[in-house]
Amino acid sequence: MSKKVAILMTNLVEDVEFTSPAEALEAAGHSYDVIAPERGEIEGKKGGVFQADKAIGDVKPEDYDAVYVPGGFSPDLLRGDKEGRFGAFAKHFLQQDKPTFAMCHGPQVLIDTDLLKGRKLTSFLSVRKDLENAGATVVDESVVVCGGNLVTSRTPDDLEDFNREIVNVLK
Repeated sequence: MSKKVAILMTNLVEDVEFTSPAEALEAAGHSYDVIAPERGEIEGKKGGVFQADKAIGDVKPEDYDAVYVPGGFSPDLLRGDKEGRFGAFAKHFLQQDKPTFAMCHGPQVLIDTDLLKGRKLTSFLSVRKDLENAGATVVDESVVVCGGNLVTSRTPDDLEDFNREIVNVLK
């Protein structure tokens, strides 16, 4: 059955951390919306240009089956949202045990959910201490699946493993 995934990102997203999982989702028959602070163009860290389908103020997490936060500098910029809308959006998925995916710096947004205590995750090296301070158990593995629905990876080198697991979780 096809699932609808919310992809939370903005400028300076790590290009391949958006494009590769998006292609894997589409190949598995799923769809997604790119959700950003505003609709329009998003500039990738490596020069890609992507479209934000929806603005965060125009969507409800209840309308999606899963959420994905790619890395790059984008997650840090999303956390700068004065109203905390991206953390609040992601919180819904963890609270409802819905599939939640994050790669590289992406777990930074999950810190703002205040729901990482006791969860097992991985991330880019510079984010790991922040995750530990949020109560998570952090490991150095290519992909971590916690509780059957929280999937995290470290870097673009892990995309093959990450893509496999996000597609498996959505089955």
